[in-house]
Amino acid sequence: MKQLKIQIYINLIFVTLYVLFSFSFHADISLLSFPISVLTLLVMLWQLYFVFYKKQAISKVNVIRRILQYEPFALITAFVLQRSGKYDVPYIIDVIGAIFWTLVTISSIILQFFLSEKRVYSLNDSWKTEREHNVAKKYTGFKRVIFEILDWLDAIVWSVFVIFLLNIFILQLYEIPSESMVSTFLIKDRVAAIKTFSGPKFPLSKAGLPYFRKYKRGDVVVIRNPHYEHDRESEFKTFFSQFIYMVTLTIVKTNRDENGELKADPLVKRVQGLPGEQLILMDGKLYARTADSDFKEIEDPYAQWNLSANTDLYDFSKNTLKIQKLPISEIYSEQIQNVGKNKNYWQYTLREAISAEQSLYDDTLKVELNRRNLNLAEAAKECESLSARFASLAQGKDIPENEVKNLFSLEERFEYSLLADTTDLTMTLLSAAGSSQWFDHFMNDWHRQNVTGLNEMETYFEDEKIVGENLIGGDLYSDSCFRLNVMTKIAFAKIIVRNAELASSGVNTSLWSTDSERMEAFEDARLLHTYLIRMDQRNMGLFPPSSENGKPNFIPENSYFMMGDNRYNSLDLRHSYERKIVALTKYDPYSISYYTNLEPQYIDRNLMQGTANLRFWPLSRFGLTK
Repeated sequence: MKQLKIQIYINLIFVTLYVLFSFSFHADISLLSFPISVLTLLVMLWQLYFVFYKKQAISKVNVIRRILQYEPFALITAFVLQRSGKYDVPYIIDVIGAIFWTLVTISSIILQFFLSEKRVYSLNDSWKTEREHNVAKKYTGFKRVIFEILDWLDAIVWSVFVIFLLNIFILQLYEIPSESMVSTFLIKDRVAAIKTFSGPKFPLSKAGLPYFRKYKRGDVVVIRNPHYEHDRESEFKTFFSQFIYMVTLTIVKTNRDENGELKADPLVKRVQGLPGEQLILMDGKLYARTADSDFKEIEDPYAQWNLSANTDLYDFSKNTLKIQKLPISEIYSEQIQNVGKNKNYWQYTLREAISAEQSLYDDTLKVELNRRNLNLAEAAKECESLSARFASLAQGKDIPENEVKNLFSLEERFEYSLLADTTDLTMTLLSAAGSSQWFDHFMNDWHRQNVTGLNEMETYFEDEKIVGENLIGGDLYSDSCFRLNVMTKIAFAKIIVRNAELASSGVNTSLWSTDSERMEAFEDARLLHTYLIRMDQRNMGLFPPSSENGKPNFIPENSYFMMGDNRYNSLDLRHSYERKIVALTKYDPYSISYYTNLEPQYIDRNLMQGTANLRFWPLSRFGLTK
């Protein structure tokens, strides 16, 4: 009995101390924290101390146990409300509140242990006697129905709060919304992430458990989406949306952005870059270096570049597709999703889509091989020749040199715009003033200027090293972009020059498509256009970027870089959500431009919520993840 008294005092002291730090001085929702905390204290003081302990009302023991069960939930509600206002709560208050809440919770569990059916009556002989002489009432009829309903409601509400606490400190449930992690996870897979060892924080605060682990390369983790704002208002909305998401077992999703679209938050990705590393992704291969080592290729068995080769994703016997869309061809994916109930057409379209995917991948490898083998000295001679051929046909007058560059803006040098309607563009270039001058600069300024790496063009081929003086821009990514720029210009010029020659010879435009030289150039242009669309899914420059003087920078301590396994169809830490038009290379004043969303970033471990260790749905794919 003495131990019970001590535990009651301890519990009430901890609740009182919590109340003292729950007050808010701001006129917003945070004001509710204090009255809820005070109300909790008064209820505990009255029921636990005066009714149960002082009056020895053993008949109320079941009620007391229920109240103790809800005590931590009432105080965590106050904790959340105190931090839901417009103003930050000092970190020290976060820590104190978290400590006292933890102590209250432990005390509540200990008291429930003492007050359990097996132990409470052994604490006092009179309680045991009273229990033997007072058999518990059994309700019948309408009262029994009401009692059962209330009992069920109590169980449901208590379960919701338990799930809430599990979600904060132990387990995070997540539904895979896209194919970014195929084939590790397919769309609609549900996974569970262990959070306890990853420093989970109390809701809307920076106080929480310490970090017990460091992530390693290859870990699959659940992260907060760094592309969204994490201010107080958005965090408040995210917290309650995740609460609803969890208590409905990932069924109800309410976390929407300002446009009403569901937020992709959190995300599931795989750790690929570690603290102290600088990365580069080239031709689908990831490389890393540290301050003490040169670039080395990272073993990356999870990366998917050619899903058509992964037969596990398709079930031809049932005519089903295990992912909702193929990652490259939107046209084929729409066909697959909209073929209705025509079994034969479904199967035919699926096979056709896989074949198209394989063809796209083969084209990718072909462009990369041509880029690596490009002899820039020979390319410079070819550009001079094409420029001279066009100049002999152009009829436009010359203009002042300072006006030439303004003829085509960066946006107008967009690779698709140059390659899509070459017939009209040819006629414009043949007659417009200054067009011959512009064409000459466009084709040749890249090799006429003094660019490091071009001084030895006679023997220059793409260096096998990731960084070095023989690489344009000093690294392989910058060098590859420079080469693709040259290749695209040559393909474009071949079409324009051949168009001009056919036009000058009086060949009708309807017959141009039968010209083999022209169509060969179009095939080169098609391959390059297709590659440039996907280039920044397959490649990434030095990250973090090196300083202007070439000194490498590295991922900071406690920060990580991660990507999706399905690289061609993953918006991850390589990308932003907005595409912008940029020059393909900064080492050519007349560079081709293209659209990109490449904007890599690393993420602090505070936004990493745990490792996704278990796939629990569908049952056919139940198991631990790799």
